[in-house]
Amino acid sequence: MLQDFKTNGISEDDVISHLKDLPFEDLDFAKVDHHRALRKGFPEVIFGQGKTPEHIASISEALLQRSDRLLVTRASQQAYDAVAAKIPEACYEEMARCIVVDNRPQSERKQTPGVLVVCAGTADLPVASEAVVTAEIMGCEVERVFDVGVAGLHRLLAQMPSLQRARVVVAVAGMEGALPSVVGGLVQVPVIAVPTSVGYGASFDGLAALLAMLNSCATGIGVVNIDNGFGAGYFASLINHLPPIEDAGGQDD
Repeated sequence: MLQDFKTNGISEDDVISHLKDLPFEDLDFAKVDHHRALRKGFPEVIFGQGKTPEHIASISEALLQRSDRLLVTRASQQAYDAVAAKIPEACYEEMARCIVVDNRPQSERKQTPGVLVVCAGTADLPVASEAVVTAEIMGCEVERVFDVGVAGLHRLLAQMPSLQRARVVVAVAGMEGALPSVVGGLVQVPVIAVPTSVGYGASFDGLAALLAMLNSCATGIGVVNIDNGFGAGYFASLINHLPPIEDAGGQDD
């Protein structure tokens, strides 16, 4: 923008108009953080649960005035309808419960391979899908391996080529939460464990899976909160976009 002001003849009024809502815009019911992409590399993400459809739509519209991507998590169909009325290009990922807008030119939509999302059972798909959608909108090519829980371990072992290709694995499981430990013992890359609230009474809405993952004996496992597919997908994207470690050339320490 400053370069345009210097060389391309945009007016001082245009510059001031652009800057006046930075670093955040006050909508009375929300303060929209327009500097999030500068600090974090990705725009502010809207957590839809608990917000009215009208508030979600207004925040979404404000964000897209300053950014080219939008992600709303935990969004209902009603929230999507309100957003789509203002932003026709918005897409609703029903299984993931996410609203997505990607206004980048096709030339800028390069997807970096390396993220693998695995889940234990079909009941875990909403959380696993949230991780997939998050990593994809952040520029990752995501491979999916679903319904490979430890009750039928041969299903997971049949996916060894996918596990070995990955640079980071997101492992989603409810019940006893054993899947990340098994995956962690099979791969040499980071594993992000996601406990879900799937299970019978003694699972305590995912607490049993969370504690099992925190107590895993496998190495290289990090754990996010219960049902936090978004947090896992975001973290996986950060790992996947790290540059590869250069070969040290055999030099001694």
